[in-house]
Amino acid sequence: MLDPVISFFVKIFNWIGRGIGWIIAGLLWPFVAFGKWYKKRAWLIKAPIGLFLLGLVALYGYFAYQTQRWAGFEPTYAQAYNFQPRVTLSGDGASDGDEKKCQASATVQVTADLIDHTVNENKWISSMLLYKMGLFGMSWDHTPFFDDQASFQRGIHQATRRIGVELVDRLGRIRGTSQVDKNLQDARGNLQFDESTWYFGLDPFGPKTPTPSFYRSARNSLLGFNERLAKCDAVFDARADNLIQLLDRITSDIGSTSDILLKRSENYDSGWFDTRADDRFWFAYGQLYAYSGLLKGMRSDFADVVKIRGLAPLWTRMEGQVNSALSIRPMIISNGAEDGWIMPTHLATMGFYVLRVRSNMVEARDILDR
Repeated sequence: MLDPVISFFVKIFNWIGRGIGWIIAGLLWPFVAFGKWYKKRAWLIKAPIGLFLLGLVALYGYFAYQTQRWAGFEPTYAQAYNFQPRVTLSGDGASDGDEKKCQASATVQVTADLIDHTVNENKWISSMLLYKMGLFGMSWDHTPFFDDQASFQRGIHQATRRIGVELVDRLGRIRGTSQVDKNLQDARGNLQFDESTWYFGLDPFGPKTPTPSFYRSARNSLLGFNERLAKCDAVFDARADNLIQLLDRITSDIGSTSDILLKRSENYDSGWFDTRADDRFWFAYGQLYAYSGLLKGMRSDFADVVKIRGLAPLWTRMEGQVNSALSIRPMIISNGAEDGWIMPTHLATMGFYVLRVRSNMVEARDILDR
């Protein structure tokens, strides 16, 4: 009775096996054909081609190593900071006899540390030559391979770039009317630089300064600003209206990320087979990773405002929700249907945490605006 059923499934699996074999054969055919051609060539031709291929293999090995080497990656890194609450506004100073006491900005310090993490502790993946070349011309972002750290770094950079803009426009000036700080202006300009520039480019044609060099310069400018701030030679205007503006910008930033996650989750719910799910997930993860430290820095810089407006419990809850989101680190990112029962939906889960953090920021902003 079961023989026809068994025979049917045997045929099905045979067809599947043959199909997979044809696909693999099609993918390997160019390499097999090249191998046959290579064997027939003289050593005068074989030697340079062989050396080129060895160099290419070594280059890809280096690229693979750098994309999988997440040096200094620690989701709970913010807990290691021991920032003291600021009693007086940074740069304003406090009189103690003839001596002025000033304090560097914790927010600026975290921003500089995040840049250091992405371009010094690790290689900036997005501007590496093989990342730009892609997989046989296809962008790595459209494959499941080698793009996770690049997306994570770009998420961090989105947050640091936002802070760089706010430092120039509001925080590094007295009520927005004083002169723009040169260090902060340089930092903002360098942080706005293209994320994928290598040593050479075609548009315009010629040698270029690579992306990491600009970001390192931005870090140096931020550290220079903080040194001047500690000496009372710069300003960090930690007023309530500036915190409102900063929270507005951040909520807009992560709100955009939430929308990207939602659209991807709704329109491409193909589970483990969605090749863009991983870079969407890790971009959002990198953004929250950056804000976990920046929120701690902001809490120190705006300590008086947080205390006077009674924001401490809400701020603690907000930091806890960011940490909860950072505890989600699946080995394989799946973009399954929300009502599915086989493949999980990591994008929807991350989007849920992003919205929770955003709603807390909106609540904090409303409290400050009363």
